[in-house]
Amino acid sequence: MKYSLEQILTVLSEIKDPDSGKDLISLNAIESLVSEDNKISFSINLPKNPFLKSIEKACIKTIASKLSEDVKVEIKPAIKKIDFKKISFGRTDEQKILPGVKNILAVASGKGGVGKSTVSVNLAIALAKTGAKVGLLDADVYGPSIPKMLGVEDARPEIKKINGKDIIVPIEKQGIKMLSIGFFVKPEDALIWRGAMATSAINQFVKDADWGELDYFLIDLPPGTGDIHLTIVQAMPVTAAVIVSTPQQVALADALRGVSMFRAEKIEVPIIGFIENMAWFTPEELPENKYYIFGKDGLKDLAFRMDIPLLGQIPIVQSIREAGDEGKPVSLDETTPMGKAFNDLAKEIAIKIEERNANLDPTKKVEIDPDASCSA
Repeated sequence: MKYSLEQILTVLSEIKDPDSGKDLISLNAIESLVSEDNKISFSINLPKNPFLKSIEKACIKTIASKLSEDVKVEIKPAIKKIDFKKISFGRTDEQKILPGVKNILAVASGKGGVGKSTVSVNLAIALAKTGAKVGLLDADVYGPSIPKMLGVEDARPEIKKINGKDIIVPIEKQGIKMLSIGFFVKPEDALIWRGAMATSAINQFVKDADWGELDYFLIDLPPGTGDIHLTIVQAMPVTAAVIVSTPQQVALADALRGVSMFRAEKIEVPIIGFIENMAWFTPEELPENKYYIFGKDGLKDLAFRMDIPLLGQIPIVQSIREAGDEGKPVSLDETTPMGKAFNDLAKEIAIKIEERNANLDPTKKVEIDPDASCSA
């Protein structure tokens, strides 16, 4: 038996917190609620509450009595909260490049078509909604899609003079600053560039742009492990990377190569987690149904084998595609299930970055012979 989220929330609304006297729903204490066949899982976010254990027992007992004694209830630890006014630095103190940027996060995938840009855009917006200052660089030079997803296809960055030098002013939308080669070419034009021209453009977007002060600078990398990837890690100290993949075996093989690249001896960028996109298909008219058209838990199994956290699983839902096509990403509306999923994912990534900064040395730019190849 599978219960709807509304049924479960109605039951949990009967549980009151003895400390405040309010119910769990009005306290907005229930997070990461998932309903599967004969299984319900969620977190209770009541920090430092002395009655937490008794509240958990009350939840399990009430679900058994109101829904079924056969349903398995799993109460997971709540996602930690961080102070977004005190975001730490994950890079060296030199900061000659991007001097006002605290953390640089590479969003990568080994394979194309896994929804990496969709994830990048929604993460950037979700992080900005926490109050953080966020920048987004579309480094996918041959397939720029971020202008379309953010509804700024017709925008053109301004150029201003600073100390006699031409500086690009990033486009601002939905609380984030962004640059993309898509702002400088027509949507119908193919970009026929050699690798050196592409990497030169990326360097210009990084070194000759006024990004200002940012807590997070997200880089939407192209698929694969090529010139642009090496350009990025050589141009700036990348704080961490996340790998996006579908559960499909072909995509997982490429994701593994992405991991190998960041873990290569000459690069050594910490990977803070995997994001499984298109984890299952959910029809709009049957929101509780899941169809694993690309396989089930493929990236989850890979994450376990490689000891890399699985940060989240995003399903295929029509609203995600429609929102991206309309320039209004789903993360803008946190009241929807998909919007909440991306916002929870962004908070988890922020926590992982804080943990990385607390436990590892700040990153440095990678020094690689431009004529040499790098392999893991």
